[in-house]
Amino acid sequence: MNSQQNLKPYVIGLDLGGTNSVFGIVDSRGEIKATTAIRTQGYAGVDEYVDAAVDALQVIIEQVGGIEQIKAMGIGAPNGNYYNGTIEFAPNLSWGRDGIVPLADMFSKRLNIPVALTNDANAAAIGEMTYGVARGMKNFIVITLGTGVGSGIVVNGQLVYGSDGFAGELGHTIIRKDGRPCGCGRKGCLECYCSATGVARTAREMLDTTDEPSLLRELNRDEITSLDVSIAAGKGDALAKRIYEFTGEILGEACSDFTAFSSPEAFIFFGGLTKAGDLLMDPIKRAYDEHVLKIFKGKAKFLVSGLDGSSAAVLGASAIGWEI
Repeated sequence: MNSQQNLKPYVIGLDLGGTNSVFGIVDSRGEIKATTAIRTQGYAGVDEYVDAAVDALQVIIEQVGGIEQIKAMGIGAPNGNYYNGTIEFAPNLSWGRDGIVPLADMFSKRLNIPVALTNDANAAAIGEMTYGVARGMKNFIVITLGTGVGSGIVVNGQLVYGSDGFAGELGHTIIRKDGRPCGCGRKGCLECYCSATGVARTAREMLDTTDEPSLLRELNRDEITSLDVSIAAGKGDALAKRIYEFTGEILGEACSDFTAFSSPEAFIFFGGLTKAGDLLMDPIKRAYDEHVLKIFKGKAKFLVSGLDGSSAAVLGASAIGWEI
């Protein structure tokens, strides 16, 4: 790396989510200087997605003085492999679920800058460790509750990548034997119950199996979202509250298992579902205390990210750009 590259003041961070892709141009102090976003889904293939991304990026790159001001790009993506710069068999991406996508290389060739890629939840964990509630912590687990359930595991101050770059797929641990079918091809994964889509599935199941009055019955059953459940629960709807109770119990039980392998100082929850607040966090804590091994009881903190969801992941993704 030459000295001229060292003087480049910005990196690009991309938080590639199941629904939206959020880009930020970030300086060395962690300030996001410009941002833009595109939808993640709905393209004929990955080439069309990259075309749309580069078109959107060109606008904000010009705002900071052109590509010559950009040192590198970091990407946080589902099923992202840090070692290879690829997205591999990502079940929640229409253009990524059936194979290996060399996304870092594709962006590098289009933008003519170095690009690194990691798992989206790992990017969130880096963001929390650098700018959020995990500052100063060396052992913690970030669990992202969005379109799917992701996780970033930090042990002794380092992200756990494993032998192949894919360690930390806690959303695809089986929490209910022969349970709901998952996009990954298995049944009963945590993601099927505790993601935003999982909450909507729970809502439909409860509406179908009870006659209990609920504000949710006024909506089109097949179009109910986790946001609808949150709004109903906020209005005191008993069924909606039970949906969060059910979700939190499963998540707390899962966290009690996760503690057994890394004894984290904290679990940090991140993403849209956390807006439910105590409706979700209280049953998580109760179930955790009920199921966790005695030697771990009362040790882990349960925290909600204090960072704006997309900003934390953008900052985390950008952080790996400085390391290239």
